[in-house]
Amino acid sequence: MKNTIIIFTLILFVSIYPQNKNNNVDSILWQKAEQICKNNLLIDTHIDLPDWLYDEWFDVSKETDKGEIDYQRAIRGGLDVAFMSIYTSPGLEAKGKSKIKADSMIAIVHKIVKLWPDKFYFIRSTSDIISNINKNKILLTMGMENGSPIEHSLDNLREFYDKGVRYITLAHYKWNHISDSANDPEKKWNGLSPFGEEVVKEMNRLGMMVDISHVSDSTFYDVIKLSKAPVIASHSCCRFFTPGYERNMNDDMIKILAENGGVIQLAFANFFLKNDTYQAYTTGEENIKKYLRENRIDSNSELAWKYEEQYWKDNPLPPATVKDVADHIDHVKNLVGIDYVGLGSDFNGTGGMLAVGLEDVSKYPNLVYELLLRDYTENEIAKVLGGNLLRVWKEVEQTAARLKNEK
Repeated sequence: MKNTIIIFTLILFVSIYPQNKNNNVDSILWQKAEQICKNNLLIDTHIDLPDWLYDEWFDVSKETDKGEIDYQRAIRGGLDVAFMSIYTSPGLEAKGKSKIKADSMIAIVHKIVKLWPDKFYFIRSTSDIISNINKNKILLTMGMENGSPIEHSLDNLREFYDKGVRYITLAHYKWNHISDSANDPEKKWNGLSPFGEEVVKEMNRLGMMVDISHVSDSTFYDVIKLSKAPVIASHSCCRFFTPGYERNMNDDMIKILAENGGVIQLAFANFFLKNDTYQAYTTGEENIKKYLRENRIDSNSELAWKYEEQYWKDNPLPPATVKDVADHIDHVKNLVGIDYVGLGSDFNGTGGMLAVGLEDVSKYPNLVYELLLRDYTENEIAKVLGGNLLRVWKEVEQTAARLKNEK
């Protein structure tokens, strides 16, 4: 989420790959990496652009220095399908304003397509991808980050599906009326709530992917037992590298996810990738909260944001790089096979705390280059870039069709 951390500049190398001419780069391999990104379906399941445009509208059809995605950089990076994140803060649920905020951001995504139809196209199904790929357009769809906007109504869930939402992250950093959160020490339901169980069942019937990023471990196991379709983790990493970080998936969960036919979409946030970075991030967040609490500063105030911004400038996190993302891919591949891992960058959602070499949507070839150095085949890389997610999405659609026929 964009506003959970204020953007800061991590002073490192400008890049660790071909953009830096001082590096010893295999030019032939680099060209192959670029071509693989251009020639194969590339799906990113989590980009927080709508929240940015909600706060400040700007032209994403042109290259911009705002955030980590725009049309020009996406084309350079080979991006084909971008899931726009419809994020609502958990704090809005108690105020009854979650759905209002979600509807506003959904409208923003459709506005992008309406304003620049030569550059963006909205898709609602896997068949839409096949029909519209390779037309020099970025195909947009939506994932809802936090199920709070459902507001205890399956009719609202159906409305979101009709508007084009194709996955829902059941919770965010606090428990809600659907499930418990990995980020929240309070476990209200010990997994899914009774209404949350109905939400999962209805998502199966609609053909909407269930996203278990951000949810508690017990919620994950409840979802796996209940869902008749494969589920996804839209932007998570491997807990193997960050012991104790419930936001990431442990090996047992990844194995069960794979048995279910699902996929873990790896995020590029540096504090998801390495334990020293995660530990420094956790310490920093606690220090910031303590300061705000002791000085009675509202965490949502401008003063709080300025303090946090300065804190991270004074205390930059230990870096993670594109190599660390590749390590996570290696881990999933070695654990359960190459068919169960993809990409969910979390661009525009980390406050700039990204792996070096993966700073924006133009940089996907850097990851492919690293995988080629590790002797991944083009077929394996194609699965990671988008093939695995496409398979899961198709299976979710097929499950919905089957459930409708069983009525």
